[in-house]
Amino acid sequence: MNNRENDDILIGKIKYTNVWPVFHHFKTTELPQPAHLVTEVPSVLNRKMLKGELDLSPVSSFAFGYGADRFMLLPDLSVSSDGPVNSILLFSRKPPEQIRDGVIALTNTSATSVNLLKIIMEKTYGGKPTYWDSEPVLDAMMESSDAALLIGDHAIQASWRDHGYIVTDLGEVWKQWTGYGMTFAVWAVQKSFAEGNPEFLSRVCEAFEASKRHSLEDLNPLVEKARREIGGNSDYWHHYFNNLCYDFNEQQQKGLALYFSYAHEMGLLPNEVRMDLWSDNTLIRVKE
Repeated sequence: MNNRENDDILIGKIKYTNVWPVFHHFKTTELPQPAHLVTEVPSVLNRKMLKGELDLSPVSSFAFGYGADRFMLLPDLSVSSDGPVNSILLFSRKPPEQIRDGVIALTNTSATSVNLLKIIMEKTYGGKPTYWDSEPVLDAMMESSDAALLIGDHAIQASWRDHGYIVTDLGEVWKQWTGYGMTFAVWAVQKSFAEGNPEFLSRVCEAFEASKRHSLEDLNPLVEKARREIGGNSDYWHHYFNNLCYDFNEQQQKGLALYFSYAHEMGLLPNEVRMDLWSDNTLIRVKE
């Protein structure tokens, strides 16, 4: 990869608070080669990675599944929850099991959450809803729908409103149903880039790990930034960041493998997914 006119290495960054700990202390200027951050919503980063327009990036888990033959996973990095995630939320007038064949408006910003909802509605509740894609504006979504799915900062801000809807956390439903946590995003690298740039990639992994560690040791700068830019109070944001998990251990790998298995079984993913972890230019295969 990297046959662009500009030879800078391109690294994606999700435009949501949920990745802040991994990026807050991450500086491209400290990397051994020129690199540039591309900040976008997950759906845009997913497309860019699948087209080969980014060298490495956090991507929606579903997008990794789609491009798994071309991608490798960076180790020990994810956005996961072991129960409620607080930012993947279904808003509805009735409990989800009562609208299992209803109309659901979907956010157009992430494939993982959309397909997690489809798995839950079909597998957990035995339903077959009608879906339509929408801009992430709750009131407009609910005008002609029984429920609306919002993710990220849109979901967080909507959850603070006094709208009267039932709010269902998909991370919590998944945990209760499967016993596993849910991984919503992973860090992927193009296999072709990984093979040609092992030293650079090793430094990137170290830098992400260091940022994650420093951020979680002192959340106050992130909490203040979130309060300033999005709203809410300090207690909410401390709980939010502490509740998320940024590792990718064996339990999370098993939960994600199950998600991929259901997605393939339902025809949401055309291929069975193999997860290959990069490690200092050595291939590690995640056990299914």
